[in-house]
Amino acid sequence: MNSFVKLKDVDLCYEIFGMENQQAIVLISGLGSQMIRWDDTFCQLLVDQGFRAIRFDNRDSGMSVFRSEKEFCFNGDFTSIKKDDVSYSLIDMTKDIIGLLDHLHIEKAHFVGRSMGGIIAQLLGSYFPERVLSLTIIMSTSLNPDLPPSDPEVMAMMMKTPVDPAIDKEGYINEKLFFAEKISGSQYPIDNVSEIQMIQEELSRSKTKNGIIRQLLAMGSFQYNPEILKKIKVPTLVIHGIEDLIFHSDCGRDIADSIPNSEIMLIEGMGHAIPVELYDLITKNIVGIIQ
Repeated sequence: MNSFVKLKDVDLCYEIFGMENQQAIVLISGLGSQMIRWDDTFCQLLVDQGFRAIRFDNRDSGMSVFRSEKEFCFNGDFTSIKKDDVSYSLIDMTKDIIGLLDHLHIEKAHFVGRSMGGIIAQLLGSYFPERVLSLTIIMSTSLNPDLPPSDPEVMAMMMKTPVDPAIDKEGYINEKLFFAEKISGSQYPIDNVSEIQMIQEELSRSKTKNGIIRQLLAMGSFQYNPEILKKIKVPTLVIHGIEDLIFHSDCGRDIADSIPNSEIMLIEGMGHAIPVELYDLITKNIVGIIQ
């Protein structure tokens, strides 16, 4: 069941699986991604292993609404964006999670972040170590500018103005489906029926326009600092697909090399997605780094 907490400038939507007396694992979503991408099956696997799974929509995603007095209009041209157009930072998004923990009276938790959520997990481990028990960072990056860039074709797909679902819903779904197929990895093709159902559910839950642009700006304005990772002292697992076209597998290696005593798991045939076939393997390894 969806619940909401009103933070400083965000109405944050979250959902809890498991019992209150279990240790909490907080699942952090990626850029423009909704909490339902951590699907019920994935969450239940964590519960079955004795944990309380908490998923939430980042600000500007799904049912979490960023409240701003400033009107933001995007014309599709990133080069025209000014510094004042950056509505919030990744640190602000990190503080949303601290606000959620406070609301739920959780002193410390384990954190699992995917893609942009993995960057936010790094910030939690570095800036809020007193709230963090462990980190699992999946298909993410430190945003080190020396790392290999994203695949040009995939980047172009991400940067283009999407089809407006209010005008052409079928075209919007097909565009999303093509992108999901592109980034999935050769050994784990997506199930088209399930993916279309997910896209439609995300569309029905989405309460914000231009949210993904504001999140992109938060990432783009982030200043890489290698000291952030060096400060992380909790048990950390890095999971990365060898065929990730958004964040090259060297991005995962860089994170693992930069966080003291971290572990890395590289998965052949996995792209920038968490396939159902790997749920059992990944959840067992998340629990393994905790115990």
